[in-house]
Amino acid sequence: MSITQTLIKQIQLGDKKTLARCITIVENELEGYEELLTALPFNNNIPVIGITGPPGAGKSTLVNAIIKQLTQKKKTVGVIAIDPTSPFNYGSLLGDRLRMAEHFVNENVFIRSLATRGSLGGLSAAIIEITDVMRVFPFDYIIVETVGVGQSEVEIVGLADTTVLVLVPESGDEVQTIKSGIMEIADVFVVNKSDREGASIFVKNLIQLVHSKPQGNWSIPVVKAVATKGEGVNELIDIISKHQTVKENEKRIFLLAEKAYRLIQNQKMKNVSKKQLQEQIAIEVKKKGFNLYRFVKAVTND
Repeated sequence: MSITQTLIKQIQLGDKKTLARCITIVENELEGYEELLTALPFNNNIPVIGITGPPGAGKSTLVNAIIKQLTQKKKTVGVIAIDPTSPFNYGSLLGDRLRMAEHFVNENVFIRSLATRGSLGGLSAAIIEITDVMRVFPFDYIIVETVGVGQSEVEIVGLADTTVLVLVPESGDEVQTIKSGIMEIADVFVVNKSDREGASIFVKNLIQLVHSKPQGNWSIPVVKAVATKGEGVNELIDIISKHQTVKENEKRIFLLAEKAYRLIQNQKMKNVSKKQLQEQIAIEVKKKGFNLYRFVKAVTND
């Protein structure tokens, strides 16, 4: 049995240390990472739940509440928490150590932070590969929480089997944005902090938006929640479980195509470093007649 096969077998048997090691190998593209990825047995029976939404919506609190409810039911949960990377120094505060501290001693929970490292949107460049590595482990659920910035709300649809969009009553002014973009990717809406003023009106408006959308096999539900009190969490878990049973085959093909597209994109961008680009531009911009498009053409033709 090869080293790669041994590692995969250990993950399948529930060895968390080996899982953590393999995630590090894949995230940092260490020796043997390609062999590991191409040897992965795909377990598509483990649902990947994407939790996304704007900053301040209470995503982390909701994830904490979901983990608590699932582990009380003796379920095992893998969590990937995406943390923002500074575009200036490429450092990241891996904040899950603060946000999810209460779950670190729970043997049924595995939490891993990933930094965006300057990638477009709010997802880590290696998120697809790492999620697939985690699917080898015998988890009942895998939860991916994004930083909720820019493109991440749209990117998550290419990763998650069920996408949960978390909003708050104050998001009412963003309904038009929701209608034009994010509305297309959410499988479930959660209005968190629904004990606040204006929550009922906002929920009503969301339901009207949902009903105005052509219905397929799945009618998008709107869940009212107060994550700090655990309210609405069991309902959300039940809805996620139900969604796993009615997913359309078309979405599975779409998900795989999205994953393939992003993997190809990442491969082609592998040798492009933002830090090196900054260093090069710092030199070139001082030259008379600097043109960004000529610069990009020269870089891509190298």
